[in-house]
Amino acid sequence: MIWNETKECMSRDEMLDLQGRRLVMLVKRMYYGTDYYRKKMQKQGVEPGDIKSIEDLDKLPFTTKEDLKNTYPFGMFAVPQSEIVRYHTSSGMDGIDTVVGYTRNDIDIWSECVARSIYMAGLNRDDVIQVAYNYSMFNGGLGAHYGAEKVGAAVLPTSSRSTPQLVKLIQDLGVTGIMGTPTYLLHIAQTIEEMGLVGKTKLKAAMCGVELWPMHMRDKVQQKLGIKAYDIYGLSELAGPGVACECSCQKGMHVQEDYFLAEVLNPQTLKPVPDGESGELVFTTLHKEGIPLIRYRTMDITSITHEKCECGRTTARIRRLGEKAGELLVIRGNHVRPDEITSALLRISDISASYKISVCREHSFDMVDVFIKPDLDCDTIEAERVKQKVEKVLHSLIGMPPRITIVDKEIAGTFGDEKVTVVDNRNCT
Repeated sequence: MIWNETKECMSRDEMLDLQGRRLVMLVKRMYYGTDYYRKKMQKQGVEPGDIKSIEDLDKLPFTTKEDLKNTYPFGMFAVPQSEIVRYHTSSGMDGIDTVVGYTRNDIDIWSECVARSIYMAGLNRDDVIQVAYNYSMFNGGLGAHYGAEKVGAAVLPTSSRSTPQLVKLIQDLGVTGIMGTPTYLLHIAQTIEEMGLVGKTKLKAAMCGVELWPMHMRDKVQQKLGIKAYDIYGLSELAGPGVACECSCQKGMHVQEDYFLAEVLNPQTLKPVPDGESGELVFTTLHKEGIPLIRYRTMDITSITHEKCECGRTTARIRRLGEKAGELLVIRGNHVRPDEITSALLRISDISASYKISVCREHSFDMVDVFIKPDLDCDTIEAERVKQKVEKVLHSLIGMPPRITIVDKEIAGTFGDEKVTVVDNRNCT
């Protein structure tokens, strides 16, 4: 079952020709319409006339999240504000959000990509799809919603419901598909088990994105629910979930190549690696209007293959993601580096302390514990002030409230010499 055979089953030569033509148009538009990109290209000694086909891609400069930070909020926009119909944000470096604007055409393309993904998961207009992503400045919920409506499915937006309420609706309304984070899907599976509803729902597929999840978690979800759970990929900077998705073969995520040109590069040399070898995933948005991106470094580590899939699709496939370059942490969908956490805590000028931050997983949810060892003894009132200030700083950075503990002298002796230590314990559970 394929949503758009014309594009998803295009020959490799046809796809390369289409990508090349769209790349040439993109470079011209960005050079003449965006000061930031024009300066980047001029610094690299590149002009639009130098880009004639896909083979000239390596002449172009890279884009990073640091570029988006430096141009906050509108410096990377390629259209007037009057053409933007929606904004989304994601957590950025040093507490500065990444702002992304979408035109009407951007929304339509995004919906098309999600529609293709839904068909890859074996769902269609006859299904009831529950969207368990948050409907907020994070773009997962609305993207999934629009795509499900595009294929004609009945959509159930349940992000604000409690899990038992959500499970009741799964049974009462005959939900057949779920779109959400893998950790929340596991929580749903456990709740279905606790409510004695295993085998009593119509669920047949789940599409999970935003978070990295190990194979053993997917196996556990599929076993508990008796369904197939598919990886779906996206980034706020490109589009939400839908940039790539697994088909029924579950042998890699198909990239929507007519819209997103994927490269996999050696992180050190930034040169292409052969198909099947691991490297950093880099995307160029070939048809985006609001904020088109040229060679955007995602920091995701994967491999790519251009072999035709057993499902009949010819689009490139990327291996399911299992790690991040640069020790990037993904906490409930928010991306943050350990050094960002360190910088944020050390910038609190009126608190002198050492910190231990532990990222763990409890009941399928990411949790963050912060243990604080003040350099000087503090009374109850001062301790409460310290906790509130640290919580406020970290909440804005990681996108969720951490649990704060002022440690006693016994525990403080285990802190060591580092002022801030960040440990990810999720792989141990």
